[in-house]
Amino acid sequence: MIGLPDFPWDSLAGDRALAEAHPDGIVDLSVGTPVDPIAPGVRAALSGPAADDPGYPTTHGPTTLRVAVAGSLARRFGVTVDPVAVLPTIGSKELVAWLPTLLGLGSGDTVVIPELAYPTYEVGARIAGATAVRSDGLTALGPARVGLVWVNSPSNPTGKVLPPEHLRKVVSWARERGAVVASDECYLSLSDGASSILHPDVCGGSHEGLLAVHSMSKSSGLAGYRAGFVTGDPALVAALLEVRKHAGMIVPRPVQAAMEAAASDDAPVAAQAAVYAARRARLRVALEKAGLRVDHSEAGLYLWATAGEPGRTTVRAFAEQGVLVAPGEFYGPAGAQHVRVALTATDERIDAAVVRLSP
Repeated sequence: MIGLPDFPWDSLAGDRALAEAHPDGIVDLSVGTPVDPIAPGVRAALSGPAADDPGYPTTHGPTTLRVAVAGSLARRFGVTVDPVAVLPTIGSKELVAWLPTLLGLGSGDTVVIPELAYPTYEVGARIAGATAVRSDGLTALGPARVGLVWVNSPSNPTGKVLPPEHLRKVVSWARERGAVVASDECYLSLSDGASSILHPDVCGGSHEGLLAVHSMSKSSGLAGYRAGFVTGDPALVAALLEVRKHAGMIVPRPVQAAMEAAASDDAPVAAQAAVYAARRARLRVALEKAGLRVDHSEAGLYLWATAGEPGRTTVRAFAEQGVLVAPGEFYGPAGAQHVRVALTATDERIDAAVVRLSP
């Protein structure tokens, strides 16, 4: 059996119970689970003709879906990709977890993950039998045989945005060593100007050795649909497609239709980003008034805050007020004195948290 860490959120059971005991109920800001309504056009596509298609869907998805995705990347992020190099995935988490294995990495290979990182990057390395190394400074890695470098901007958990010059350095370093760069761009639509790894200003116009991983969970609220995609280097995407065909990693046909609708309409995506921005502003003020320092948190779906004490102590203090947040230690040792506060609650629950945290 693969040696995996305990699922971190299971350790919040006691704090959850405490928060749930609040007379006005819990405000759950511990997990980035969308709560807002899904756009009508997306729901209509899910239940439309594709829902009455009894045949097997294709792993690559229909051409219309891939063209729609490519068009959305061009409009929203200034990125040009060949639709052939777009591959639907069953959400983004499964790809993150299996990418080292799908790339053929194993014992003796190193997967570089951010110092503060979404836990599944490390899990993916472990599944493949590779070694995960936390590092934001690639030059310190020495002679390690690096097969994959993960970057995540805007970051989960910190909301930090990596500037183009930093991303360019990562691309250059990886190309010199024959490593793949995988950019988790799950939160890219929830930012004002964050760069994709595939933007010409970052990659020099070539996608060689680069993969961009996208999720529609945050941009379109499709967490329950399991809707994501990967794109970038055509050769890498073709290799992933071949393995996924054999393994049966296929997005259901109705979900493919919903993804096409979501990629074709920018208005709901922009509206959702505005909703999260407003919630961010209200919660940030409340946290700062409560005496916490908010670090980074420029974009994405979270506020990264510290009271200058162990994060678990802050989690318990919040739970006593009926607010559940995640301890920063979930994302690496460097987060030991922080908590991650998600923006994924209704406006009514966000307002309740603001009131409860007010001194």
